[in-house]
Parts: sequence; C-alpha cells; structure tokens
Amino acid sequence: MTSPPKTLRSAAELFAEGLVRAEDVAALDAVAACYAVAVPPALAALIDPADPNDPIARQFIPDPAELDTAPEERDDPIGDDAMTPVEGVVHRYPDRVLLKLVHVCPVYCRFCFRRAMVGPSGRPTLSPRKIVAALEYIRGHREIFEVIFTGGDPLILPPGKLGAVLRAIAEIEHVRVVRFHTRVPVAVPEAITPALIAALKSSGKATYVVLHANHPRELTDAARKACALLIDAGIPMLSQSVLLKGVNDDDKTLAELMRAFVAARIKPYYLHHGDLAPGTAHLRTTLAAGQALMRRLRGRVSGLAQPTYVLDLPGGAGKVPVGPTYLGPTAAACEPGGTMHYEVEDLQGRTHTYPPAPEDMEPVPEEDDRDGRETEA
Repeated sequence: MTSPPKTLRSAAELFAEGLVRAEDVAALDAVAACYAVAVPPALAALIDPADPNDPIARQFIPDPAELDTAPEERDDPIGDDAMTPVEGVVHRYPDRVLLKLVHVCPVYCRFCFRRAMVGPSGRPTLSPRKIVAALEYIRGHREIFEVIFTGGDPLILPPGKLGAVLRAIAEIEHVRVVRFHTRVPVAVPEAITPALIAALKSSGKATYVVLHANHPRELTDAARKACALLIDAGIPMLSQSVLLKGVNDDDKTLAELMRAFVAARIKPYYLHHGDLAPGTAHLRTTLAAGQALMRRLRGRVSGLAQPTYVLDLPGGAGKVPVGPTYLGPTAAACEPGGTMHYEVEDLQGRTHTYPPAPEDMEPVPEEDDRDGRETEA
C-alpha cells in the first residue's frame, strides 16, 4: 500500500522528490539549520523541477543565498517585540492587536519576516496560562476593536483549541472583528473542514480570513474550493501578497494573480514590499520597481483587483502606503483667490491641471479612453 505524500522538511527529502540536486544537499542543509523548511504536498506538486527559475520553488525551496545577511537586515524587521506588552500580543496600532497563538506553519516561506521566530525550533506555542494573560490584556484595553490571529499560521490549530479562544473573545464586548492571516487554503486545502469553519465563526464577531498567496499557480482547484467553503459559510476573504523578485514582479503575473483572487471572490488587500528579514535580499525588489509595477497594474486591471502597495517600516512604526502618486502641485499652485491647482497624471502619462481652467474643459477624445482605463473602476 502506498503511503500518502508527506510534508518535505529536509534537503534530503527534497532531493528524494527530485526538487533539488544531489550536489546542493549539503549547502541546503546549512540553510535548513538556520531557517525552518516545510513544503507540503499541495505546494510541492506545483514545482517544476526542470525550471531553475520556478516561481513556486523560489518561494519555498531553501537557497544558499539565505545565509548572506545584508547590513540593514534584522531578526525582527518590523519591530514586533518592541510592541509586545504581554507574550503573544502585538499592539502596534491603537484599535487592533495581533494575537500569536502559534509560531509554526504548514509551509515556511523563504522570505518570511518572522523567520527567526517561527519553526520547530522557534518560539513555543502559547501556553493556556499565557493565552489567559493575552485575553486579559485585550479585555482591559477597550480601544481594541479588532483581534488579528497570526503567528505562525493560526489555522493549523485544532478546531477545538481555536474555538475555545474565540468563545472567550466572544465575551469581550468591545472587540467587534476577528481576522485570520493564513496560507492553509493553498498549502493544506483539505484542512478547511466544517469543524474548522464552525470554530472560526464561534466568536459571533465579524470574521474575516486573509489568504497569503503570491503566484496565480497557488490558486489551484483545491485551494479555490477550500476558499469557497469559507466564503459560502459567510466568512469574507481578502488577500495579501509579497512582491518578490522572480516570482510576481512583472505585469502579467501580478495582474493574473489579482484577477485570480477576484474570480475566487477574494478581495485583494495588501501587496507588501519585502521586509528586511535576514537572508532575503535576493528576493526583494526596489521600491521604485514596485511603484512602477503598481502604476502599470492600475491601467491593466479594474479597481476591484487593486491591492494597496505597503511598506512595513523597520522598528515598529507600522505600514505606510508607498504606491505611485499621480498628483502634484503646479508651478503656480495657488491663485490670488486661494484656489489650489494640481497636476494629475493619467494612465497614459499625460498631465492635467485640476481643477481645470474654463477654457481647458474639453472632453477627452473618445479614441484616448482606451488601454484598460476604467472610468468607474
């Protein structure tokens, strides 16, 4: 009897499945000794071993370049620890907190900003006593409107344990929204079960699931079915992606990814600029490249498929939108009467003054309203 496929957790197992070369095993063992490796069957099946630039492999197969740490990189690039009042809680923004019950995942991304904290050798799962302390902190801070479950991946917890925490949150009146950040629907789609869905809904709060996926190939039939189970149960879904060199940093791939989300009833939410996690420089683009890509995306796909391009500032200052701007003051911005004028760039790169002078208020010629412009986007 053939045993079912298992999650690949070492260079030797990756080699046995034909995903890495024999001569690379020793170097990849050195990477795995520093940063956790796990590639579940659903994602391993997507990798094309014949393609040295396969975008799925680039996300999940270890690379010797991970042992090269740039001077600006750090173990806690977005300052989680500096914003942690009690273990398991990150309180960076006034009205919401992160709740990190676990520090393990079904798959370990090679660009993970918490790579120094997660994995079998990472930080431990929150104990029952520490969960109580985390919930007491949330209960004691009435400004907290939303609790965001992250980690690690919260959806790998047994439904019973997750449901118990959510039932406790149900008793905290000022918390109105719970959100889960996860890769489970793409990494282990069979884990989206009726029991898990019931647990997710057990708080009685508005509940959202945010799916992390970076390439359209990740949205397999099984992944889309898993997402449909959540959505059909009344749980809205959003997406978050990371802009990654060699994975999704081209117009065609990024547009296809965002359209795939929308077709699966998942609203694109964030496109993250790569964080300064150790050993990830080979996967980061420049901000200028990301802005140029977002500018091209704006003219290519509808507003429904537009994520917000964000940079998580090092040290804990939080996320800021860093997408391209189309607006700038004119040379003579302020007239004597006090009216401010701006130069606005359209999707074809033409500039317009806003508000326009009366003599300039001519309609745009019909033949120019093309190239993917969506007046109601």
